[in-house]
Amino acid sequence: MQLSKTAYVVLGMLRLGRRTGYEIKSLVDVSTRFFWAASYGQIYPELKRLEEAGLVTGTDDDSHARRRRAYDLTEAGERALHDWLTADAPLSLELRHEGALKLFFADALDVDEQLALVRRIRADHQRSRDELGALHPNPEPAPDKRCPRRVLEWGIELNEFYVDWCNRVEREIEDERRT
Repeated sequence: MQLSKTAYVVLGMLRLGRRTGYEIKSLVDVSTRFFWAASYGQIYPELKRLEEAGLVTGTDDDSHARRRRAYDLTEAGERALHDWLTADAPLSLELRHEGALKLFFADALDVDEQLALVRRIRADHQRSRDELGALHPNPEPAPDKRCPRRVLEWGIELNEFYVDWCNRVEREIEDERRT
């Protein structure tokens, strides 16, 4: 069975513990969304497919006002996640950055509009850097939680790179205006 990247997000989140679809989405929103987002419209169909394939098991929980279904990773799901993590296939690299897309076409703008765009891009990355920084654990995490911390640090440093890059581009545009 061919699994989507969203399926692996779901398997990975369930590897961290039993969760509902809502809880998976909530965890994605404070972790992987900074580099791999997943919507409810992706998560719930994947949970259904993964359950049909025997990679997860779901249990209804009627103790709440709203009916919920909590999922656990099966041994087959654990193997599928492990196989994906260790596969030698080329890694998918996709960067979708609307600010970069706008900047690509920004020769259509005057200098002040270009500067405003670069400043907006920088502000967005400063905000992301600060959000990620607020998530950074102060004490050393448990041994089985070190990789999420490393990726968090990667996100902080990547956003810092974007901030520095925007500062440089802003100076270049200002210099071009003076010549």
